[in-house]
Amino acid sequence: MTEQDFVPSPYEHLIPQGKTSWRSPSNIALVKYWGKLANQIPANPSISFTLNTAETITSLDYKLRKKGSEGFSFDLRFEGKPKDDFKPKIETFFHRIATYLPFLTQYHFEIDTHNSFPHSSGIASSASSMAALSLCLMELELALYPEMDENYFFKKASFLARLGSGSACRSIKGPIVEWGHHKGINNSSDLFGTLYKGEVHAVFQNYQDTILLVDKGEKKVSSTAGHALMHNHPFARERFAQAHENITRLTSVFKDGDLDLFIQVVESEALTLHAMMMTSLPYFILMKPQTLVIIEKIWAYRTATQIPVCFTLDAGANVHVLYPERDRDKVLQFIKNELVAYCENGQYICDQIGYGSKKV
Repeated sequence: MTEQDFVPSPYEHLIPQGKTSWRSPSNIALVKYWGKLANQIPANPSISFTLNTAETITSLDYKLRKKGSEGFSFDLRFEGKPKDDFKPKIETFFHRIATYLPFLTQYHFEIDTHNSFPHSSGIASSASSMAALSLCLMELELALYPEMDENYFFKKASFLARLGSGSACRSIKGPIVEWGHHKGINNSSDLFGTLYKGEVHAVFQNYQDTILLVDKGEKKVSSTAGHALMHNHPFARERFAQAHENITRLTSVFKDGDLDLFIQVVESEALTLHAMMMTSLPYFILMKPQTLVIIEKIWAYRTATQIPVCFTLDAGANVHVLYPERDRDKVLQFIKNELVAYCENGQYICDQIGYGSKKV
């Protein structure tokens, strides 16, 4: 598919008003996307687990404006309160998707959104929020085109979400989603996330992700700024090739259930992501001292117990602890005994692999 496939025909009628709500989960990339081209195109493919309880719930009220109105009209509430500092991002998003949703200028929108996790703390809040908003907007387009099929609905939602936040395209579906063209995955695309349809071993059923909230504050460097630093990065070419290779390795891991190789790929990807940050110009570090202590304790625990627990990181200080459901009780006890002390206010989120967005 091309971008043109998402440009609708002229609307025959407009609905006067309505309301819709969607809940979309965050996701945790196993192979990381870092670096992008124009129009939110990824510089390398990525693959992620869709989460279950770390989510954004967004409600969209819409009402037709008077004819001749120009520009975009919307109000935004976050956690029940007006959030004007979020509005520029929504304005930018609307500009990017206006070609694909021409009705945007014809309605006034009331957007009400809240998260089940801290905003801007490395848990991909922009991914879940843009996915939920995109689905709400697609629900309105579905009302204008009732003949739209389900596959196109979700594919376009992923396409739109990508234009708001790249990784958001991986929060529409689940449990495993790939984004970015990869020769080994059929129908993979730079334009939207693709539900992974290869064979998946039973060990990954209900795979656990306990998110350790090391630092709940906003990141010192935004992901957008970090992506931009991949331009002319001295190691960029090698990194992009590594991502392709690691996705190939994960396809065999998913099939065979080889958790040793899974751990190797996932932890290497996490450390590589942060290595790229530390070797860009300007360079920066998003990990905290507590992050490193947690990583070393996970390594020591895995060596001592042979339990296949591992970590991954997003662009932040928080640690995602990944492990099979069969080991849940033992790993949670380890987390409570040895890792919670390094979390801000002792906070962590128990999550697991999930199955994508849902209409509320």
